[in-house]
Amino acid sequence: MRLRGIDFGYVMNASGARNFFGQGYWFHPWLRPFGLSFENSTFVAKTTPLDPRKGNMLTKNDDGMTPKELFPDCIVVDHLKQTVLNAVGLTSPGLKALLTYGYWQRIQHPFLISFAALSDSVESRLNEYKAFVALIKPQLRYFRAPVGLEINFVCPNKDHVSMPTAEEVWEALSILSGLDIPLVAKMNIRISHKACLEIQKHRACDALCMSNTIRWDELPQFIDRNAWFGTTISPLEKYGGGGFSGAPLFSLVSGWIREARRSGFHKPIIGCGGIMRWQDGCRMLDVGADAIQIGSVGILRPQRVRSIIKYTNAYAKTKMSR
Repeated sequence: MRLRGIDFGYVMNASGARNFFGQGYWFHPWLRPFGLSFENSTFVAKTTPLDPRKGNMLTKNDDGMTPKELFPDCIVVDHLKQTVLNAVGLTSPGLKALLTYGYWQRIQHPFLISFAALSDSVESRLNEYKAFVALIKPQLRYFRAPVGLEINFVCPNKDHVSMPTAEEVWEALSILSGLDIPLVAKMNIRISHKACLEIQKHRACDALCMSNTIRWDELPQFIDRNAWFGTTISPLEKYGGGGFSGAPLFSLVSGWIREARRSGFHKPIIGCGGIMRWQDGCRMLDVGADAIQIGSVGILRPQRVRSIIKYTNAYAKTKMSR
């Protein structure tokens, strides 16, 4: 998938799957021999807000990145049912600190930074986008590789989680267009196709990433919490409920993308949600995605990560050559 002439590949990791700089998590090296390898996929950084944020996950030495606990209580995993519920809460040292470390600047291949504005008013969020541009734009000259930006518009771990209007997205894209880098709008499947058709008209909207995790209390008509978790009350209720991901999202996301194409959405779409095997990656491309992102499979079925990347890449190249 090319955005503004930059090849971002057909397979990416979902934001957060490899931490802020691609360093991963404690279990990654242990499982690499068994298939947990993100080689030949594009790195997408964990979402950061503008300012430092403690969130719900304890970190070592207050670095805002490295989990202090092997199994944080803000993440619930069910390997049997292939589901994950997380309420990490956008734990981050903040954008300024992340830029100061200098790791992004040394990455050798195209990648995406992910950013979320957290204020509870539209005006304040737009000011956050302006502050983001002011901080990162002077640093872009020091980046060795081309970089794009994934704008996390609908994160269930934000304090303010309502769906933005197309007008707000337009204003955000106008502000961020000053960076002159590829911009990817990350939404979830609650957004209407009509709204996305409006968003794609903005010249700075290069692609859409569909879908973010689903908040615990969203879409009860499609996701039976009692069936998947054995309760209608979130196991992470004390943290606000959390965001739901895993196998059950695949049919919802692929269905949304199929309908988006039928409705006339023509810009690139990155399919993300419930991809648990290489056949899912290929199927996501068949329904209209230009690339995929994989995340929860790295926790639920880590042995499949390498094969998903390998076979989805091969299938995408075959489709392109037809």
